[in-house]
Amino acid sequence: MREKVTKEIISWVKTIVLAMGLAFFVTHVLIVNAVVPTGSMENTIMTKDRILALRTSYWFASPERGDVAVFRYPDDPEQKTLYVKRVIGVGGDTVEVKDGDVYVNGALQQEPYIKEVTEGDFGPYEVPEGYYFMMGDNRNRSLDARYWENKFVAEDAILGKVVLRYYKGLKLIK
Repeated sequence: MREKVTKEIISWVKTIVLAMGLAFFVTHVLIVNAVVPTGSMENTIMTKDRILALRTSYWFASPERGDVAVFRYPDDPEQKTLYVKRVIGVGGDTVEVKDGDVYVNGALQQEPYIKEVTEGDFGPYEVPEGYYFMMGDNRNRSLDARYWENKFVAEDAILGKVVLRYYKGLKLIK
């Protein structure tokens, strides 16, 4: 009887350890699961929405203009604060905001995802190779690269590409 109980306990311990190991692997290697605390990405991602980002998206390719990405905030010395913003400029680009419009390398960007016309003029910012310039979709309520001390996000600070918004409604992110 005692041997049977011991085997059952060992079986349960193995199952729990395996489940914990699998959960750790998924959340630290494959995905980023986070809550968005502000409205800086409205209307794409709303305040308090949960998002799912794939870490695997950038294993074999670099982030591209237009991607919504989760990254470590460059002005946080401990690198613990995560931000969600849209990639506006990649290494080698010049980004500028004039009269509410965003220009990359002198070309006006078509941005149907922004909430409202951007207030003010900013830049030009020349994005170094291996770095990215990030802005929120709700430009007038976004603490983004225009206001950071360190204006650019290093590629190795980008954790993943946001692919899904859930909690207040399921929405694929493009």
